[in-house]
Amino acid sequence: MKKFIISLNITTGSYQMFIDNILSLINEINSCYICVANVHMLVEAHNDPEFASIVNKAAITTPDGMPLVWSMNLLHGIKQDRVAGMDLLPDLLTETQKQKIPVYFYGGTQEMLDKTEQFMYTNYPGSVIAGLHSPPFRPLTKIEEDYVAEKINKSGARLLFVALGCPKQEKWMASMKGRVMMPMIGIGGALPVMVGLQKRAPEWFQKASLEWLFRLSQEPKRLFRRYAVTNTKFLFLLFSAKVRQLLFGV
Repeated sequence: MKKFIISLNITTGSYQMFIDNILSLINEINSCYICVANVHMLVEAHNDPEFASIVNKAAITTPDGMPLVWSMNLLHGIKQDRVAGMDLLPDLLTETQKQKIPVYFYGGTQEMLDKTEQFMYTNYPGSVIAGLHSPPFRPLTKIEEDYVAEKINKSGARLLFVALGCPKQEKWMASMKGRVMMPMIGIGGALPVMVGLQKRAPEWFQKASLEWLFRLSQEPKRLFRRYAVTNTKFLFLLFSAKVRQLLFGV
């Protein structure tokens, strides 16, 4: 089941249900994509209806970030589990390791993928890595896209982790639906954190919905404007949505 929050249809359910549903998609050999939604993605979708349509066509859209969890309760009275990419990624890798499900990593720098490969061999021994691919930082030609899709399909992978960042990774996954014959999941910044290139916020930051502040302290130049604008707009949109709900029941 999905519930609408401002601009996105967010999937509901327990954290374990998300793991189980993703594993079911893998076993069905389903060409689909999974979005891990946070405040940034929600505001991007509000600003761009075409992007909103892409995310809303995802098989699953998880509520990453505590603000979306709180919004689910505020607007729909649902006490929703947080399903963060930084938790989902290692937990899915644990399951794929147990079940010998081949995985593929697409996106990021070659340095990050080298770190990823070493991290996998050290922390998930016996995992089947079907491939790792660092694409050029420019739009791909149609020939290049076809080559990438063929390469991933022929690798034997059954789950594709996509680390291109929002909104690029969601747009890429949507363009590859029906061409890459397996579930794709956009993991954005979760991969560099998992392999140790970046640090994750302490648990109390996460529970207080301040993980964004910890990330800002690590990359102030890159993230200041995004957070200043995005977080302010999100609060305004959430307030407006609640007022409409109280006044008009929508």
